[in-house]
Amino acid sequence: MIDYITGTITGLNPACVVVECNGIGYSLNISLNTYTALEKADKCKILVHESIREDAHILYGFATSDERDLFRQLITVNGVGAGTARMMLSSVAPAELREAIISGDVAILKGVKGIGLKTAQRVIVDLKDKIGKHAGSGEILAFSDNTAREEALSALVMLGFARNSAAKVIDNILRENRKLQVEEIVRKALKLL
Repeated sequence: MIDYITGTITGLNPACVVVECNGIGYSLNISLNTYTALEKADKCKILVHESIREDAHILYGFATSDERDLFRQLITVNGVGAGTARMMLSSVAPAELREAIISGDVAILKGVKGIGLKTAQRVIVDLKDKIGKHAGSGEILAFSDNTAREEALSALVMLGFARNSAAKVIDNILRENRKLQVEEIVRKALKLL
């Protein structure tokens, strides 16, 4: 699997970027958010999601891991393919999209071209827990940087702590200060676990 490509941008439009790496030009489908991030750049490191099908090998590119993670969560929803997920990320910023899913805001999701009421409701039902649910309590949390929370949680689980216990401690830490970096969250959590 290709995780990222670093190289020179040889072609860029709102739907696609061509990145030349070691003499090979990789064409990647992108969202408008990624296009905006790459607009003034000559070189880039673009994160990749590969879609390998029987009839095609398609690469999707992302400027940030947050956007790629959200894309990967969206395509797990029944009825949301890669094209629809890219359209959602082009229409709404990743942070706003996460907030809409957590808060159950069907109107924002329905505002995306190609998303009807049933699909919007399915996205909310399928992803609400994955994006912001506090494990074990049923309380919905809307942290602005859910990526830092998830990375800190993964680090603690890899260190051998129980996922539920670690999640509770991290959520308590983030209630006090939502702008902590991953390292700070892990350090504080280690003192409390």
